[in-house]
Amino acid sequence: MMRIAYWLAEHPVIVGFRWSHAQSWGSTWSFLFSAIALYLSLSLFLHLVLHLTGRRRPVPLGPLPAIHSLAMALASAAIFAGILLSSVAEIRDTRWFWRRTKTTPFQWLLCFPIGTRPAGRVFFWSYAFYLSRFLHLLRTFFAILRRRPRAPARLFSHSALVCMSFLWLEFSQSFQVVAILSATLAHVVVFGCRFWVGVGLPGAAASCLPAAVVGCQVALLGCNLVCHLGVLLLHLSKGGCNGIGAWVFNSVLNAALLVLFVDFHVKRAVGRRKGLPLDDDYGSVHCHPTNNSGSSEPNNEQ
Repeated sequence: MMRIAYWLAEHPVIVGFRWSHAQSWGSTWSFLFSAIALYLSLSLFLHLVLHLTGRRRPVPLGPLPAIHSLAMALASAAIFAGILLSSVAEIRDTRWFWRRTKTTPFQWLLCFPIGTRPAGRVFFWSYAFYLSRFLHLLRTFFAILRRRPRAPARLFSHSALVCMSFLWLEFSQSFQVVAILSATLAHVVVFGCRFWVGVGLPGAAASCLPAAVVGCQVALLGCNLVCHLGVLLLHLSKGGCNGIGAWVFNSVLNAALLVLFVDFHVKRAVGRRKGLPLDDDYGSVHCHPTNNSGSSEPNNEQ
């Protein structure tokens, strides 16, 4: 355990990390805008190619989605463990200072003190989370090749997540520790289940994935809502939280993602009643009306 803690929280590279436009890859505004523009352009180009060639059936991807899910699950697990151990180490090392300002560890998790700079253990793992967002973008291309609908919503949500993780670092935004912990934990469950389904293990498609995805999304949105309220209360009562301007922009993006989430699941509920194929990142689940015994048989298209 001590060895794991060293490699995830005490290694000199982690302790000495500093977010810098000159040293950190992908840390400039020009890179952010160029990367998102390239992502949107490639997505549109791929969609147009499939449209012009008249291909309506999904493109076989083989094991690529399952490999991607495994990579995302492992990366998320490493980031979750790393930022958890790093937070514990930061609390241990700075507790003496918090006693003077009457700050509790819970308050620090939600509200960084004014003047906090993007350096040290926690921001190293925040940077790792930012980089993992680019790996996550590959799911858009998988969805396009599988001829999935909802392309605009998917493009917006994935681009928004990249922007939010960049803002966390650029402005040392409060609330990011809890956000990364909750997001990576949800990703471990969701992408772990997607890998389970992707390799064809028995029973996973019908029971594991749909419930895991929806449950994690609801839990993540609920956690974000409660924590956002906590940040606002601490900002008003404690004399300010660092990066509050970025936090406001983050809140607007989260509200937009919430609207997309509700709209998607309302349409899923309507489609389920009509027996239509339902879209999801892992495939189309065909919902059939229940039979006389009250059971239904969902099918997964690979």
